[in-house]
Amino acid sequence: MRSLLLMPALLAVMATAHASSPNINVGAMYEYLEPGRSTLLKRVRNSGDATAFVRVEITEVVYDEDGRPRELPKQDEAAGHTVPSLVASPARMIVPAQGQQATRLLYQRSREQERYYRLRFVPVQPKTADEFGLDETQAAAYRQQLSAGVKVLTGYGVFVIVHPAAARYQVRRETLADADVLHNDGNSTVILQDLRQCTGSGTAEQCSPARTIHLLPGSQRRFERLAGQHHRLEIVEGEQRRSIAFGL
Repeated sequence: MRSLLLMPALLAVMATAHASSPNINVGAMYEYLEPGRSTLLKRVRNSGDATAFVRVEITEVVYDEDGRPRELPKQDEAAGHTVPSLVASPARMIVPAQGQQATRLLYQRSREQERYYRLRFVPVQPKTADEFGLDETQAAAYRQQLSAGVKVLTGYGVFVIVHPAAARYQVRRETLADADVLHNDGNSTVILQDLRQCTGSGTAEQCSPARTIHLLPGSQRRFERLAGQHHRLEIVEGEQRRSIAFGL
């Protein structure tokens, strides 16, 4: 019904626009489902001058013993993933030019351990068989509109972290002769935020641009200790934050 309500405006844009293109923005590249939450609203904004038809794709990500990620097939019976554990509703969106739409993410499985998902927002040129409610004439008009203005429709990926129901945060710092090492001994990802490598002190302190690192359960991050340099960062553990510095 929502798609049908948008159709008159969509056809008007098609009729008047020339060399137009959509330009979507999905906001934060990382999203988190904290304990006690099973849904998340993700907004998609279109700052372009043409309507965006966006398909939402979700795959689960698993890590091997060396910390290398691998995306599971959408249906993997051997791994017990015949029913999607994270779904998006709707999975097809019509986002008007200079407008926005939202999809709701719903997690449907148990939460004994942390799980990870790659969420892709893919702009597409609709076809008759697509689920956007267009007929062939409308789909052809949209493709013609885009052909003069854009050849590649750019999509975006978002990483979703689903924390376990009983989240436990435990960051351990190990001091070595030549480095400082942060270990995540808990069962939930922690965020190393506003991480900077600095020299000097006080008003003379100069620091590199800030970085953000996600430290997964069982993983570690090594910071080499160099003469005259130190590190500053903020450790985010769920709703708790604490600032630390080492190498001073």
